[in-house]
Amino acid sequence: MPFRNLSLALSLLLFASCGSDVNLVSKERALNGKSSLNNKLTYPPNAGRYSTYEPSESLVTKGRSMPKDKHGMPLYSTERVRHVRTTAYHCSEPDHLQYGSMNATGTPLKYSNRVRSAAADWSVYPVGTVFKIKGMSQLFVIDDYGSALVGTGTIDIYTPNASQMKAWGRRNVEIAIVQWGSYARSAHLLSGRTHHAHCHQMYAAIQRKTGGRADTAAR
Repeated sequence: MPFRNLSLALSLLLFASCGSDVNLVSKERALNGKSSLNNKLTYPPNAGRYSTYEPSESLVTKGRSMPKDKHGMPLYSTERVRHVRTTAYHCSEPDHLQYGSMNATGTPLKYSNRVRSAAADWSVYPVGTVFKIKGMSQLFVIDDYGSALVGTGTIDIYTPNASQMKAWGRRNVEIAIVQWGSYARSAHLLSGRTHHAHCHQMYAAIQRKTGGRADTAAR
């Protein structure tokens, strides 16, 4: 893949806006939109900077024969190109304010023209995973999680305010993984949070997936 400036882009991960430490935001809100045809800009039509492109027909077709999560989306293993359900969140939501301006890694959430934060189940997308969304120029990095995401392949996209969260809504997109994150770091961060049910679930899933090696690598 032609991501020649990956090292430069990843260095921008140090810059950010606001976020959460332990993200427990409800993910079951959003706008449904109608998708367009022929790879044109997708829903909602007034999304502005959040315009994305239709997933390829071959990718969608392939996903129909794969195991599904509770949202009916494909469950992938090591594939780098994926058809993924996305939602959106922001740090000024009432149930998010208590977590301040930090994400689940202890750094501010990122929102720039080059790099933006996203949340996911860390046993599916380990912390530090970098990806692109078809139709957008930015890189996205997994540095947060949310209880409603656990057990699914859904990715929650960070937005800076409620208006832009609503503009994103809920949409299925095509992503390309640029760089996988670290299960070892994910396990290390989660190991001290297993009193939270969703953290325990992610931690246990990582241990199963790595045969317990993630804990060893993190020490």
